[in-house]
Amino acid sequence: TTYAAQVASKFTADIKVAGSQGTAVGSGIVLSQDGHVLTNNHVVDGVGNSGRIQVTTSDGKTFAASVTGTSPSYDLAVIKLQDASGLTPAALGESSGVKVGQQVVAVGSPENLSNTVTSGIVSALSRTVTAGDGSGGPVAVYNGLQTDTAINPGNSGGPLVNLSGQVIGVNSAVNTGQAASGGVPPATCVSSLVF
Repeated sequence: TTYAAQVASKFTADIKVAGSQGTAVGSGIVLSQDGHVLTNNHVVDGVGNSGRIQVTTSDGKTFAASVTGTSPSYDLAVIKLQDASGLTPAALGESSGVKVGQQVVAVGSPENLSNTVTSGIVSALSRTVTAGDGSGGPVAVYNGLQTDTAINPGNSGGPLVNLSGQVIGVNSAVNTGQAASGGVPPATCVSSLVF
């Protein structure tokens, strides 16, 4: 897990969004050297026309960013950093080889604590869950990986990686006790994208 954490920390970014409804924080995954970053749609959906997105990369540099594409039904968005170059892009893994019981590592910024690393195992495959978006409407997260890896607010949009440091999911939702009403068991993380 040490190797995976070191690799993933290099392509994980902190995201702060100031919008008309307040401030949101999250994490992101650097996809390209020139600053395309993958995150959760619910992290950036509150930016609106007059808001600001600020991204801090692993080397401590801060960039303004704008949303270039979204997929609300999968809770994903791509943002582009302004004037970025030389960033370390993530290596993407393949979901076809992911197994229940496999060790995974999550990196992100829970509660504004940059480059926080947690580890766990894959608990289930192909989970369909409902996570709320910033405006109170439901957002379906399809084909998610369920893990027992601890995440908290601010981890959203950060990478879930295998032990080789390859991204196999985007941390999207944590269940805090819906098991009694038919949800997934408490204290589980669901990653919204499987590559």
